[in-house]
Amino acid sequence: MNAMSKAPIQAGVEEFDVVVVGGGPSGATAAHVLAEKGRKVLLLDRAGRIKPCGGAIPPRLIKDFGIPDELLVARANSARMIAPSNVVVDMPVGNGFVGMVDRDVFDEYLRNRAADAGADRRTGTFDRIERDTDGTAIVHYFAGRERDKSVPMVVRARSIIGADGARSGVARQTVKNASKMRYVFAYHEIVRAPAASETFDPGRCDVFYQGHMSPDFYSWIFPHGDTVSIGTGTMNKGWSLRGAIGTLRTATGLDKAETIRREGAPIPLKPLKRWDNGRDVVLAGDAAGVVAPASGEGIYYAMEGGRLAAVAADGFLATGNPKHLASARKAFMKDHGTVFLVLGIMQYFWYANDKRRERFVSICKDKDVQEMTWESYMHKKITRKKPVAQFRIFLKDTAHLLGFART
Repeated sequence: MNAMSKAPIQAGVEEFDVVVVGGGPSGATAAHVLAEKGRKVLLLDRAGRIKPCGGAIPPRLIKDFGIPDELLVARANSARMIAPSNVVVDMPVGNGFVGMVDRDVFDEYLRNRAADAGADRRTGTFDRIERDTDGTAIVHYFAGRERDKSVPMVVRARSIIGADGARSGVARQTVKNASKMRYVFAYHEIVRAPAASETFDPGRCDVFYQGHMSPDFYSWIFPHGDTVSIGTGTMNKGWSLRGAIGTLRTATGLDKAETIRREGAPIPLKPLKRWDNGRDVVLAGDAAGVVAPASGEGIYYAMEGGRLAAVAADGFLATGNPKHLASARKAFMKDHGTVFLVLGIMQYFWYANDKRRERFVSICKDKDVQEMTWESYMHKKITRKKPVAQFRIFLKDTAHLLGFART
């Protein structure tokens, strides 16, 4: 944790109740919630940053955060799991669907919504936090779209929400051990959607569990209406992500599709053990590490984390008690900690090699597994409706773990 210097009290410097650093789904949601509560909020976001993301959002997100239908560029009604042997398992959603969004449009909508609620939205790059002699945080940033052409700025902040990604500058400067976060390197290419074919279905998400494309994660082809996201991820820093996507595009005939843009970013693997500095800072989204292991799903968890960070910051502002800041992580882990634990174990074991990936895809043939997977994904909790089915799944999973089950 970097020491922050004290500076003379900045006379005439604008002061905000909360400065939210980062305007992705987490930061924009936090700013929106706080602005609706009547807090004076600055939402600071870098320009031109689009995170590599499959863009899938569950029905619970759509409902909880009031996402309008026009933001859904596609509705996926099934997922296809592809094993190392190219054996496929189709998992129909059932009566529901998975919403698909384009992150550039989706994130901008969330930022505009926060501004409409009263947040002061500015484009700039976070630099550092210092302290006034009275202890108030002074946030330094560079205003403008390009740092080398931007103007240094300072504002005072009673509280700060760090929602600036897996390599969060806010986290590194203020929260103990935040720099030790582990992450997957993710990369995707957005291409023009082709006509439906044997290898591409505009209503289906394809997930490839194949070690030659990712040694420890998975690759994907997700429909986005007029476009398609083709991506992969790995912890292996020497792995050629572009090479893997080139292989996937060639294998599926998408090498002929027009490439619109390419994006890469680190994706965290595990929630940090602490999200606040015990004083006036709380983290949210990727900065807090809330991307689900195994699945890589992050949009819902980012927005829920942003909401909880906003509630925590508001409680701190109302009482002056910094213990409120710790409530964000506590509430999040109470609701989602078990899911993250289970998915972490899944990723550690099933993604270890192609033999295990083959068995993992085989497990997905089971109708009980499919039903409970979708129930958990759609509603963001491990369903407890069918204990007998859960016991059957446990027995089948154990058989696969011990190598007794056929693939």
